[in-house]
Amino acid sequence: MKKFLFISPHFPDSYYQFVRAIKRRGFITLGIGDAPYHELPQGLKDCLDEYYVCYNMDNFDNEINAVRYFVNKYGQIDYLESNNEYWLEKDAKLREIFNIPNGVRSEDLAYYQHKSLMKQYYQKAGVKVAQWTLVDTFDQMLEFVKKVGYPIFIKPDQGVGAEGDFKISNIDDLKHFFEIKNPRVTYIAEQFLDGNIISFDGISNSKADVIFFTSNVFPPSIADVVENKSDVFYYTVPKVSKTFEDIGRKVVKAFNVRNRFFHLEFFKLNKAAKGLARKGEIVALETNMRPAGGYTPDLINFANSVSAYEIYGDSIAYDENRQKMDWPKYYAACASRRDDAEYVHSDDEILSKYHFNICHHGHYPKVFTGAMGDRFFMAKFLTLDQVSEFKIFVETRK
Repeated sequence: MKKFLFISPHFPDSYYQFVRAIKRRGFITLGIGDAPYHELPQGLKDCLDEYYVCYNMDNFDNEINAVRYFVNKYGQIDYLESNNEYWLEKDAKLREIFNIPNGVRSEDLAYYQHKSLMKQYYQKAGVKVAQWTLVDTFDQMLEFVKKVGYPIFIKPDQGVGAEGDFKISNIDDLKHFFEIKNPRVTYIAEQFLDGNIISFDGISNSKADVIFFTSNVFPPSIADVVENKSDVFYYTVPKVSKTFEDIGRKVVKAFNVRNRFFHLEFFKLNKAAKGLARKGEIVALETNMRPAGGYTPDLINFANSVSAYEIYGDSIAYDENRQKMDWPKYYAACASRRDDAEYVHSDDEILSKYHFNICHHGHYPKVFTGAMGDRFFMAKFLTLDQVSEFKIFVETRK
């Protein structure tokens, strides 16, 4: 019987469904996390064969001891995964230390994590990328600005989310960046693109073939959301164009994404970009080889009337998607709110007006609130006009 070891299976709290999907397919399911066993939700307890409490998971030796315990008790581990960016490097090291045959290795991580290297693989797939340079000196950046013009966008070459991102609109912004930048961080500067962020999300098999896919539309700048503490609104679409599907499949193949959830980000340009692309063209942004943040897997489920968790289980157990895929599809939207803001409509009014549309609502864990807001409402609709009305109703402030 194959063994699957989950790292931090209790976070986010919906991720117990990954464990349940694997358990249903006959695997021995094991878990390592920093939460005491009695604090685990019952749904997770019900689908774990054993759980090892590792109170300080930032101490890698503790994780090594935990995995060694399971290996000594159950034998060779076949899979180890967290589906979480935070643990990506440690997951890879544990696979190598314990000779776990499936999953990302350390040598793969560079082009999964460094934005400068990601671009090579996007280009390998035939996708355009913004003009860019690694940040060195002030004079070097002035030369880059001469080439692409203001504004430019500067962010850590290795990093997740919007922390440490800078929009540089003039020479004073550039001077300020060089005054405050972290000297231990390598930054990448990119031509600023005016476009909507769209993603190609899904699950692959062991041959890097896409067995499930969908797409999300996001706000133009998460960095602005964080800086301004504005509300976040994004949605999953019911249908992906054939052109975008072909692009996504080629990128997954170029990155050799095997038996994984993936989240690939692109710009769809609202206006032409100097020396790069025309209005409406697709330009690569970056990749995340895990599910999109927060409860996005659930939003994907609501849009597609399926369980992405079960499809992931199919990928691991059968190397194919065995789920029925001809269920109705919808626009599934997620609207957030800030606890320190006042809104025209109360939460109760939202739940009353959209009683037949709401699929899920609640509070985000603290770690998500900076980029995603404090509380959220997920709802599904038949048209984009209904999505827009929902956005206005939820987000309008006093």
